[in-house]
Amino acid sequence: MTRPLITLEEHWYSKAVFDSFDNALKKGIEKWPGAIERLLDAGDLRLKEMDLGKVSLQIISHCAAEDPSPEVCRAGNDQLAQEIAKSHETSTRFAGFAVLPMRDPEAAAKELERAVKKLGFVGALVDHKTAHGNGFCEGNEYDVLWRKAEQLAVPIYLHPSWPTEKQFQQAYAGNYSPTAAGTIGGAMFNWHSEVGHHVLRLYAAGVFDKFPKLKIIIGHFGEMIPYMLDRIREQDHRLGKTGRTFSEVYDENIWITTSGVWSLDPMRCILANTKIDHILYSVDYPFTMNERGLEWFQELEKSGLLSEEDLALIAYKNCEKLLGVKAPTQD
Repeated sequence: MTRPLITLEEHWYSKAVFDSFDNALKKGIEKWPGAIERLLDAGDLRLKEMDLGKVSLQIISHCAAEDPSPEVCRAGNDQLAQEIAKSHETSTRFAGFAVLPMRDPEAAAKELERAVKKLGFVGALVDHKTAHGNGFCEGNEYDVLWRKAEQLAVPIYLHPSWPTEKQFQQAYAGNYSPTAAGTIGGAMFNWHSEVGHHVLRLYAAGVFDKFPKLKIIIGHFGEMIPYMLDRIREQDHRLGKTGRTFSEVYDENIWITTSGVWSLDPMRCILANTKIDHILYSVDYPFTMNERGLEWFQELEKSGLLSEEDLALIAYKNCEKLLGVKAPTQD
């Protein structure tokens, strides 16, 4: 396989953002062996492990939580820009998604503009929920952020976020261990269904009507939406007056990545109901390793599900078009 690979949900921590976390969150990250070492590295280790997975270009983002302040986000984005610019290799093999202070929509819009115009970032990746109110971002106060993203023509990647302790107890605790509750409420299921839920809230609130060119990326094979798409289409008329059907919004405003899901079964569904130019390869490094993603892509290549042209679209061409980046030339 000689085509380049670009990955979009690949995480890192600046000193400012990592230092803002409480000890409980840091201990939670330690559950993934070696994750903290990798999350704090934007140099030799990261590049070496990109090579192991044949990743040509990595779009680096903070895996943020706990609503970092505007000051912390600014410092974090500045450090990421410095890491990208550190050498010729990093500047050609790394690009950046901004971390944003999502608790403060106006500050988030300003930081997005600064990160794109001054630092050269290609969008933002944010925890899809904040820790205040109901946590979702369909309210009118977030129009300033969606408007800015549309004006800048850059995507916002909605990343899963942890439920609050109260949500864990109400919805996920049961006749099983706290570890089981955390798994169900996190990476096994709830993370993904809740991001899909958030996209439906944005649709029902008319966000995509107000901002028809808004670009939203969601990971993990579409965060449940592709598998419920027929059901959503059947019910979307019940959500009130919207300018477009959900199918139109899904085709025009939503991009999905393959991050962290390594099976051909969901891919078969996605290929049946999702535009090929809205599907993007990703890994979810360092919570999944680049080699595992490469193994999956090679399985996809051998499966015969896709033509060579369509494999190239998913591997790198769709990302180049969406983000305005260029994969480095392969040796």
